[in-house]
Amino acid sequence: MGYCDYWNKASAINVNYHNEEWGVPVHDDRRQFEYLMMEVMQCGLSWQIVINKREIFRSCFDNFDFNKIADYNTQDIERIMHTEGMIKSPRKIAAIIHNAQKFLDIRAEFGSFDAYLWAYTDGKTVLYDKHGDGYIPVSNGLSAAISKDLKKRGFKYMGEITIYSHLQACGIINDHDQNCPRYHYINTHFPTIRKHLDAEKQVQCFK
Repeated sequence: MGYCDYWNKASAINVNYHNEEWGVPVHDDRRQFEYLMMEVMQCGLSWQIVINKREIFRSCFDNFDFNKIADYNTQDIERIMHTEGMIKSPRKIAAIIHNAQKFLDIRAEFGSFDAYLWAYTDGKTVLYDKHGDGYIPVSNGLSAAISKDLKKRGFKYMGEITIYSHLQACGIINDHDQNCPRYHYINTHFPTIRKHLDAEKQVQCFK
């Protein structure tokens, strides 16, 4: 069973996410922030739990408007903690507020978070050897480098596994199967670059 077959055997909400969003290059900072902070919320949890609560997150965090979130205070943390269905983690909630502030710092330096992140691949989606055949790692050299830099800049919950998942989601890495229509859609609609494997860790073969 291929990697994308696992997505399409999941819940309807995951199937829609795979078929409409996952892996499509993102060049909007609000969407970048949403994807990245959903990865923060996922730490220690399953993706199914997180995707099911997406609308709750959007309600709690002003639709992931990082400008507004950066000004949140302790009252906002309490408000979010008491929202029905919300993940009850004050540390993660506080981290998202903190990360919004650091996100603004990157925008001030680079013009946008998008410009900062895509500079790592010169604006191109990376096609790594064997990934299209179903050999998928949990992290690699690229995610490790970005993780290290974001941590240096003060971001929280930004481990290399979290960053790898974000790079998949926002289209910097195309990890769809070669037999998945989305693989071909991305490759024909956006600039790509092929690269050799890069310090892959915990590679799992989905075949």
